[in-house]
Amino acid sequence: MKTVKALVLASAASMFIAGAAFAQDATPPGEKPVDPYTQSPANAGAAPLPDPATFQAFKGKEGLARIASDLVDRSIADPRIKEIFATTDVPRLKRTLTEQFCYVLGGGCVYTGRDMAAVHKDMGVTNKDFNALVENLQWAMDKEGVPFAVQNKLLAKLAPMQRTVVER
Repeated sequence: MKTVKALVLASAASMFIAGAAFAQDATPPGEKPVDPYTQSPANAGAAPLPDPATFQAFKGKEGLARIASDLVDRSIADPRIKEIFATTDVPRLKRTLTEQFCYVLGGGCVYTGRDMAAVHKDMGVTNKDFNALVENLQWAMDKEGVPFAVQNKLLAKLAPMQRTVVER
């Protein structure tokens, strides 16, 4: 069961590397640059779930903040992926991950982070990096006591972002 869980989590963790580095956007000559910090629901990478029970199963915004904090702290200490987070603005990353989780789970939060493509451009994230992050996410959600079936609801919303994040 843990293997299945890890595979499901692997297809969803891409968004968590978001904010780990702040890649610069290359605007083609003659085009007006887009402000990557513009608040937009589209930047969150997924539409919110309509079921408030799912948000509550994560123990609301406070539970999501603990999950985001645990995920980031564990990832920064993880020798497999700590370099990805070397120049990260940790408080901002924790805040934007909490906002993103809250938004996607239908908690009514506004996501103020950059879009997934802009954040991950040229980071060189591999599937191996991605999978390490997934393990850290799994640990954080388990620690918070989020039921497996409820975790999968969030992960299903996040899974399509993997294609945007993994570059090699």
